[in-house]
Order: sequence, then C-alpha cells, then structure tokens
Amino acid sequence: MSSQPVFIPVGDLADGFAPDSHILPGTAVLQGRKFVLHFADGSSASLQVGEQECQLTSLGQGSAEGFVGQGAYRASSLRPGIVLLDFIPRQAHGHSLSLVLDLSAALFTAVAGQLPSAQEVAQSAFSRVNQGQELTAVRCQFAHGSLDQPLAANTPLHHVTDELLGLRNLYRYSPTECYEHIYLNSHFYTWQCLQGVEQGLADVDRCHYFKLDHELYLFVWREKIIPTLGVVLIDLQQLKTDGKIFGYQGNDFSAIANFPVGARTQILNRTSHPLHD
Repeated sequence: MSSQPVFIPVGDLADGFAPDSHILPGTAVLQGRKFVLHFADGSSASLQVGEQECQLTSLGQGSAEGFVGQGAYRASSLRPGIVLLDFIPRQAHGHSLSLVLDLSAALFTAVAGQLPSAQEVAQSAFSRVNQGQELTAVRCQFAHGSLDQPLAANTPLHHVTDELLGLRNLYRYSPTECYEHIYLNSHFYTWQCLQGVEQGLADVDRCHYFKLDHELYLFVWREKIIPTLGVVLIDLQQLKTDGKIFGYQGNDFSAIANFPVGARTQILNRTSHPLHD
C-alpha cells in the first residue's frame, strides 16, 4: 500500500522542477525601453526596463497605484510580440508583479499577487467560509490597458474567457515532473501530479482565465493549502506554456520562492456539458 502523499513548500517544488526543465530562455527585447501603461480606469504608470531591473511608477491616482515597484526581473516571449515580464518588488515582502506586454497590439495585462501571513494560512477552511471569505488566502489583482497611447472606446483589451473550460490537458515540465489540469468552470480547476515531487497529490483551486490572442491564454491560479500563486501563458497553437510559480520558500514564511516554469502540452480531451455555469 502506497504511503500518504504530502503537500510540500513551494521552495521544495522549485527544487523538483529545476533539473532539465522546459522553461523558455530569457529575452532582451525590453532592455532599455520605457512604456506608459494606460489603465482602463484612466490612471497610468511608467514602466522602465533596464538590463537587470525594472521599475513601475504610478503617474496618478487610480488602479495603477496597485501595480508599482522595482526589482530584478525575468522577461520571456512564448509568442512573437508578446512578452511576460515578472518580478518581486523590493521592500514588499510577499508581493509579486507580472505583466503581459502585447507589443504588437499595444496592450497589457497586469497581475499583482500577495501571499498571506502565517495567521491567515492557519485559519480553517470552515472559519473562512463562515466569514464569507474565499478558501484561498492568496490574493491577486488584475488590470488591463494599452501601451503608450490612451485607451479609446474601441480598444480591444485582453479579457476574461471561457474558451479553456472543459479542456483536460497534460503538462510535461521536465523529464521528472508531469501534471494534469481539468478546467472545470469559470472559477475553479482541478490538478493532479502524475509524476514528480508532488506525485499522488491533487486538489481543486481558484483560478482565472484571460484571452490574449488566438489560442493564447493567461491562466492564473491561487492554491489554498500551500499558499501559492501561479501565472502561466498557455499557447494551444504551439502546445507550450511559460510562466512562474510564487510562494514561500519554507513553512516558516520568512523567504520567498519565485521560479519560472514551462511545459510541453498535450490536449487529452474536451468535455462539453449540456448545462452552463
């Protein structure tokens, strides 16, 4: 009889994913460039990208104020003209910022993540439900807008989508790490580890889906047992993913783990239900 699988800290997960992983190489396409991000609520922010660090600065009041910071970044490009820029803001423990910069269409989507405190994680699921809270204590904000030009009434922003719903996909992250996802509905997906350091583990977690381009999606998930934020681009044309997993290095919540992930994708099937959520 097999032993009971154990949930592990994100730092241990990073160690398991690292050898021979299918992550994309970094890109220098943003180095030395400056952008003005025009948010949908009318606020704006300045993005300056250096050789090793980037800085986001709010240019006025509004939603842009929730997407500021400076730090060392990773930039990658899963599809030409679209860059994922990800960094941990300095002096903001437990926070992360991820930007999808659609250079071809002059659009962006921003994801600001925040890990919970130890006290929040210790709160029981029953207590959270009783208080009308989400099961996960990991928080995130989303914002959409245009690059270097004010939004017009007909600007085609990145948007929430249901195109992934019903898909059952296999993701091979490395020779040793393999997961299955089922995109259940507009709020939840289920995952299981078929091979790797989390083999035998499975759960259903809160998630968010955005369409970036034809068969290209931003998928974000927030786990409730081990505080984890995942930010991943899924390209169903190339059958590849690229992104990051963010959480605490260990169970003492003192250090942060923020590591890149990339997978080769296989679509197993799609389920269509006669009823819609």
